[in-house]
Amino acid sequence: MGEYVLEMNHICKSFPGVKALDDVSLKVRPGSVHALVGENGAGKSTLMKCLFGIYIKDSGDIILNGKNEEITSTKQALNLGISMIHQELHPIRFRPVMENIWLGRFPKKGIMVDRRGMIRRTRELFQTIDLDINPETQAGDLSPSTLQLVEIAKAVSYRAKIIIMDEPTSSLTDNETEHLFKIIRQLQQHGCAIIYISHKMEEILKICDEVTIMRDGKLIGSWQASEMTTETMINKMVGRELTDRFPKKDYTPGKEVVLQVKDLCSAAPRSFRHISFELHKGEILGIGGLVGAQRTELVESIFGLREIASGEIVKDGGKIEIRRVEDAKRNGFALLTEERRASGVFAHLSVLDNTVIASQRRYARHGALSNTLRVRAAEKMDGELHVKTPSLGTEMENLSGGNQQKVLIARWLLTRPDILILDEPTRGIDVGAKYEIYTIMLQLIRQGKSIIMISSEMPELLGMADRIMVMCEGRLTGILDRGEANQVSIMRLATKYMN
Repeated sequence: MGEYVLEMNHICKSFPGVKALDDVSLKVRPGSVHALVGENGAGKSTLMKCLFGIYIKDSGDIILNGKNEEITSTKQALNLGISMIHQELHPIRFRPVMENIWLGRFPKKGIMVDRRGMIRRTRELFQTIDLDINPETQAGDLSPSTLQLVEIAKAVSYRAKIIIMDEPTSSLTDNETEHLFKIIRQLQQHGCAIIYISHKMEEILKICDEVTIMRDGKLIGSWQASEMTTETMINKMVGRELTDRFPKKDYTPGKEVVLQVKDLCSAAPRSFRHISFELHKGEILGIGGLVGAQRTELVESIFGLREIASGEIVKDGGKIEIRRVEDAKRNGFALLTEERRASGVFAHLSVLDNTVIASQRRYARHGALSNTLRVRAAEKMDGELHVKTPSLGTEMENLSGGNQQKVLIARWLLTRPDILILDEPTRGIDVGAKYEIYTIMLQLIRQGKSIIMISSEMPELLGMADRIMVMCEGRLTGILDRGEANQVSIMRLATKYMN
């Protein structure tokens, strides 16, 4: 591979109450795919934000092509040939895809923006990575997986020599992931180095040349990917043996039906149709399917976020009407949304505010909020879920993805729900944090609550669900008991209407 294109030596970075990076070093070769691995909160994203100029390191050296550089802004990083694809996407949703890509560097004719030139350049860019999207499509009309591919195209457009990919496949299907790997191999051939952050061990072993592992803001070490296995990586990440990916189930779901959905149809065109299922007390009902199966649309309709055209929802034997979120909350429903950053986290509010915001009315006394009651409730719930935070006053954006997810679960538990709907509850979090989320789910089941869990990860469905309901193109194609469910049977039902 030749000498290093990047050396980060003895990097340190602190925030109020926490040392995020403690003497971390990273060396990356040109034309290589270098995995950066660790649990949420290990410091991976912080290290990359220091490289990309979002944060300014406290100490240490960044050496690019043998030259020491002080990177103090993202513009400077881009000019130095460094590009970054962030885990949380923030497109300008009401502007075309092409404007999102060329923002800040629009092609011009004189003093006017050259719109035709922008369309042409965008099409040429998409052609190089085999991406079939109309440049004039509104970014807000694209699915999260397509937006992820657009972000990859944007990174390529800078002709960067180092591209940081932070959880690039978290929203991608298997086919889209293979497409991404094809793009990565093309970039490698042109000498581009990829720093690849992922919690998916199988992907790392498949696409990466070298692996650097971090834990608690410190460097554990670097290895050739060929020397590693999934087990060795996990053990080095968590600092202990992790013998099981899922906690042992020591319960049997009850026979009592707490929820019946009867012939439910969406009011939206080309959405779900004629969906019927039951949920039992103390059960985890998994919902599987491919992108476009309308799983999220279904649960958002049950929660009052989308309009229902026809059908019935029966809870505890009685028919209920859910026309808005307040109706769902009043009837004991809670929804953890798919896109944590876009529709769950209030990034610039405190952990306290994020925890209690869905149950604020409970903490009012004589027409005013009691901060004492709010703090007491948040401390109790965040403590029970083992949220790691310097304080309740810490801004949510400074927490790791796993801890943000636990705060969101705490938020909804404070509303005292009977039925929790979890849409991709472990997306973008590491194996250790996943295990903690699974443990919380089992604790809730033992308390008599019931869970509907959407997941695109087959092992998660098989490891956690008591039954698995599979959808394809807005239709229910089958419900599998735990004993009869496997990857083949789920995929057969997930593609039933596509064959």
